[in-house]
Amino acid sequence: MRIVLDAMGSDTCPDPEIEASLEAADLFGDEIILVGPADRLESKLKQKKPVYKGVRVVDATDVITMQDKGLALALKAKRKNSKTSMAIGMDLVQNKEADAFVTAGNTGGALATAFFRLGVIPGVERPALSGLFPVKGGHCVVLDIGANPDCKPEHLLQFAIMGSIYAEKVLGKSKAKIAILSNGEEPGKGNSLVKEAFPLLETSGLNFIGNVEGKELFGGETDVAVTDGFTGNILLKSSEAVAKLITDILKEQMMKSMRTQIGGLLAKPAFKEIKRLMDPGEVGAAPLLGIDGLVFIGHGRSDTHALVSAIRVARQAVSTNLLVSIHDAIQQQMTVD
Repeated sequence: MRIVLDAMGSDTCPDPEIEASLEAADLFGDEIILVGPADRLESKLKQKKPVYKGVRVVDATDVITMQDKGLALALKAKRKNSKTSMAIGMDLVQNKEADAFVTAGNTGGALATAFFRLGVIPGVERPALSGLFPVKGGHCVVLDIGANPDCKPEHLLQFAIMGSIYAEKVLGKSKAKIAILSNGEEPGKGNSLVKEAFPLLETSGLNFIGNVEGKELFGGETDVAVTDGFTGNILLKSSEAVAKLITDILKEQMMKSMRTQIGGLLAKPAFKEIKRLMDPGEVGAAPLLGIDGLVFIGHGRSDTHALVSAIRVARQAVSTNLLVSIHDAIQQQMTVD
């Protein structure tokens, strides 16, 4: 496989990307294509490992920053001769010179660049950013988690189709349970988007189980939860904040006395497992489903571990033919409609 890693994505780039490219090349035995300013990257690579194998540098003289917005961002994403690391990296995927693209950079920039350079799968109106949430008994695919603040009912149907395929390929769910995230389980609950999307999913042929609240989602009652990007992003950030709060409280309480410190030592394996489950770096990146190419977006705070995890997820998508499966599922739905 050939996985492109945007060297200029993370908040502390390019050091985590360089370390991740070397580690992933050794771990997986695949070619990692590091895209960014060639002179700088090659110098740092040689400092880390004088003779490095499996990592190839492709020069990119520009970058989409967190400050890029509006027209400036659109031009960087769309221009045919754009020299940003995202544009050059995604062009490699578009030209079949690479199998997947991974970045920890500007989410809006990645979405715009993917839209203009790779396009969307025929039949998909809106690509969706898809997160794997830790829940009781495993994980749940939640989409959209930030790409589309405003959605139509038919968008949620498309998210459900793509999410079911992703759950099958990544979680091994052959007939994934699909639900709409709502403020109540009953069919009549929710805002107009939820109420109008409900009958579309109910008659879609998917394994639709109805609406779920947050407690059912984290209780592991569904494999896929669909929602608009505004709600999904609030769910994501709130979940991360609550996870950090719980971890901080546990640490604080364990240091209060000798007895709690001893108890903490005895419970250390359990706490390590909790930390692992709550760590976004274990998943690494979220796929941008609906784009006609494999694009994965990680957190700006991604470290080496998170980026290696992101590359692992991208490899899994390539090896399971995720893109082809989504193409087929969307075409089948269009035929039914």
